[in-house]
Amino acid sequence: METHELQERIAAFPWWYYRFEFEGGLATPVLGDGMVNRAEQLRGYVLDALLAVTGGSLRGHRVLDLGCNAGLWSLRAIEAGADFVLGVDGLGMAIEQANFVFEAKGVEPRRYRFEHGDVFEHSFAEAFDVVLCLDFLDQVAKPVELFELMAGVGARTIVLETSLSPAPESCFELCTLEDPLWTPDERMVLVPTRQAVIELAGEFGFSTVPLAHSMSDYTGLGDYRRGRRLAFICCQGPPPDGLAVAPEQRQRPPWLELAARGWERLGERLRPR
Repeated sequence: METHELQERIAAFPWWYYRFEFEGGLATPVLGDGMVNRAEQLRGYVLDALLAVTGGSLRGHRVLDLGCNAGLWSLRAIEAGADFVLGVDGLGMAIEQANFVFEAKGVEPRRYRFEHGDVFEHSFAEAFDVVLCLDFLDQVAKPVELFELMAGVGARTIVLETSLSPAPESCFELCTLEDPLWTPDERMVLVPTRQAVIELAGEFGFSTVPLAHSMSDYTGLGDYRRGRRLAFICCQGPPPDGLAVAPEQRQRPPWLELAARGWERLGERLRPR
């Protein structure tokens, strides 16, 4: 693809959530440097843990990417050697971006497919070895159905990354999701506690490891710094060896938690769009 065509196609989208770099120094614009650092830090945090479980590569693995956005993690899976990746997202523009990125990167068409739609209404006729569920569990109100779906495609390994409720019990907290970039209307979602993720995965035969942070720079990762977000590796059978387990977080007093949430919401409203 010629440079001028790349420039035109990148500019045709009103915004990008992730930064993708192409030949000739071209890159997709993002909302700030914090988003670039966040993606890079999570690459080491999440992908390295997955590869530690799969023997250092994804060769021989078929990957399902739920809530794939513009295909960043699908691309990471392909770069790690995955045989095939299917990405599904409810935002049509994200699917268009993902297809453009993979085309521009020269990924063989037989190794990927992106589909627009609601994952709960999608018919998954294929089997997958690995499921990527990154920033998605906390975006839905059907956590049990989501695990049924992931187990139903035959996954042996699930990589799950989610925000966490600070509640001390094993439960899901009813929250309001409000993100004008992705959802034009507010909707209710269920946000899990750490223990709820572990117990729910266990109901479907998965042993789960909450991953210890490996970040060297928390720019753009304030939710991780505050202990409000975590990634998990879920494997069928016994828990995987060699993964650093995240320590339990001390619960903050209710009044302090309410104050922290207020500041977070204020920061979100003031963030440039």
